[in-house]
Amino acid sequence: TLHGQCYDNSGDPEIRVTAMLELGSPLEMIQLLQTPWEERFKICLSLVKLLFYLAHSPLGSIVLLDFQPRQFVMVDGNLKVTDMDDASTEELSCKEDKDCTLDFPTKSFPLKCSAVGKCEGINEKKNLFNAYRYFFTYLLPHSAPPALRPFLGDILNATGDLRYGINETLKAFEKVLHLYKSGLYLQKRPLLLKGEDYKCWPSYSHLGCLLSVHGAEEAAAICNSQSQCQSFIVTQRRTWTGELGRLRWDTAVSSPRFLRREWGRCCCPPP
Repeated sequence: TLHGQCYDNSGDPEIRVTAMLELGSPLEMIQLLQTPWEERFKICLSLVKLLFYLAHSPLGSIVLLDFQPRQFVMVDGNLKVTDMDDASTEELSCKEDKDCTLDFPTKSFPLKCSAVGKCEGINEKKNLFNAYRYFFTYLLPHSAPPALRPFLGDILNATGDLRYGINETLKAFEKVLHLYKSGLYLQKRPLLLKGEDYKCWPSYSHLGCLLSVHGAEEAAAICNSQSQCQSFIVTQRRTWTGELGRLRWDTAVSSPRFLRREWGRCCCPPP
């Protein structure tokens, strides 16, 4: 991705422009679908923050004319645009509301014609619906924590119908992030635990079952829901929102073992 560029008029004509590039990894949707939900949520949140910037940029509202996943790369776990040649600040001109229809293959949205003769918010809404159809629908719902699914469903419905603008969408994502990081989404109820390692999917480790949890209570809930699990360990390894733990099935262990860490996140690889 282009990080920046400088123009020096005093130098050699052949090297007056210096570009600073940032190395990223191509976005592979098939691989992303196999990653833990927390990482997929991070990618969607990165995209929403990017669209928020584009909607409020100093140049005006910027639309990405080619919104295919191939136009993005991953840099340090964050989503970035690779090709700004397909970006535009031009908004559709209009004389009346009927001139402002935002068309997609499966849906059309009527927009308002503003007093200055431009279709109101068309660039922002086009970006947002493309984010919904290319990213949110695939990356947000699958294997999300059950208690967060109603919030994610609201985001999907509101962006899919364009009832949310980018400001409301960012607030909704930040609310989910707060609930997830704080553990407030967890149900407060007594949990029962029912001792060899096993594999689960999706997992941070292909050798065992390593998941992200808020702490011992959520790990216990996951362990209790899986018949193979007899104990788990909260590890010191951190994800971008907290820590990891490991969940194990060990026939020699008849009671759960805990290794508590503040803001622990967790579950299952080999010890």
